[in-house]
Amino acid sequence: MSKFCSATEALQLIKSGETVFVQGSAATPLHLLHALEERAHEVQNVQIVSISLLGDIGINKPEYRQNFFFNTLFVSEPTRQNVNQLNGDYLPVFLSEIHLLFERRLLPLDVALIHVSPPDKHGFCSLGLSVDVTRAATKAARKIIAQVNPNMPRTHGDGVIHISEIDALVAVDEVLPEVSYSNQVGDKERIIGQYAAGIIEDRSTLQMGIGTIPDAVLQNLSGHKDLGIHTEMFSDGVMHLMKQGVITNAYKKKHKYKTATSFAIGTRDLYDFVDDNPGFVFLQAGYVNDGHVIRSNPRVAAVNSAIEVDLTGQVCADSIGCRMYSGVGGQVDFIRGASLSEGGKPIIAMTSVTNKGATKIVPELKAGAGVVTTRAHMHYLITEHGVAYLYGKNLHQRALEIIKIAAPEHREMLENYVRERFGKRIFSLG
Repeated sequence: MSKFCSATEALQLIKSGETVFVQGSAATPLHLLHALEERAHEVQNVQIVSISLLGDIGINKPEYRQNFFFNTLFVSEPTRQNVNQLNGDYLPVFLSEIHLLFERRLLPLDVALIHVSPPDKHGFCSLGLSVDVTRAATKAARKIIAQVNPNMPRTHGDGVIHISEIDALVAVDEVLPEVSYSNQVGDKERIIGQYAAGIIEDRSTLQMGIGTIPDAVLQNLSGHKDLGIHTEMFSDGVMHLMKQGVITNAYKKKHKYKTATSFAIGTRDLYDFVDDNPGFVFLQAGYVNDGHVIRSNPRVAAVNSAIEVDLTGQVCADSIGCRMYSGVGGQVDFIRGASLSEGGKPIIAMTSVTNKGATKIVPELKAGAGVVTTRAHMHYLITEHGVAYLYGKNLHQRALEIIKIAAPEHREMLENYVRERFGKRIFSLG
């Protein structure tokens, strides 16, 4: 008997009070989520577990507050409002450890909604662009519903799942969500990219996420040689450097000659490039983000961003005060892994001010702000005003270094704070 059916039929597997994992990023199963919205009032108190979702998911609307509760492992735009109101919350966890929540049934899953490529002649589908924590979720869930889409790339690695594991298959033919930041890189981001590229050596192994600053860094690496990639995720910038021969993965210790990742978000060009491409290996995040695996590669350069940084080097990257904005994700996994890598460089890079001109380098983090990367983890902090190296420096010395890369219009305020906190010590502001 065929497992293919309509989305309406497949979603009958979801019952009130159950916990449903939803695959994310470019593999967000939007067709299934829209069909779930249509039967929203047939279920009550369904818990939705996910990391980053993309697109118009429908079920996040205020009128479905009694139907769906978002217990989010990483906050993204579709779930941000829910998490900060009554029908959602954020579960702090390292990306490298999310699979343990499923495996140890600390977060038991009833159903997994996934998005796969069509089965091959042997009956195997691919989780495509989002293996990350999805493979662990499919192993833990009691029931699996798959959206089967010919537009989903087949990727090599851990994302293989046989149709015998899937309870219901729903055929769709829809474009995948696309994201591009290359045209949004401004002057400040370009300068930050230049500073970061200036301290990244040839033969380094790179980790960087998605956004204007990672794109700016990648755009400034075209003159480098024999770079490698071991990263939780990547976007179009990595593809361009691979095509230019800059990224060869020739000097990595793990997955030599292959770009190792757990998920990807970008344009259709990127999705076509990774489709059935043996130069990529998509692996589970529990492995990719494992500190021992990360540190085994040489010269790991991990570039991550922040919402604000205080003058001792504490990094808030998940919230604006008490308001959740994103999550812990893999920042600490890679900042720590890079610091332990031979010749590694853990880097936090951000513009010195917000779009409204408020300083992102602050005397103290906002009340309620989460410390994602501690001051003990910090090595390099980069803004458009320069590079501050903090490792091995005491609190007063750190403050003096960080002020140098703050926006000039905010330095006097920061200097006054340092004088008040540290008094007249041997390290002067001059």
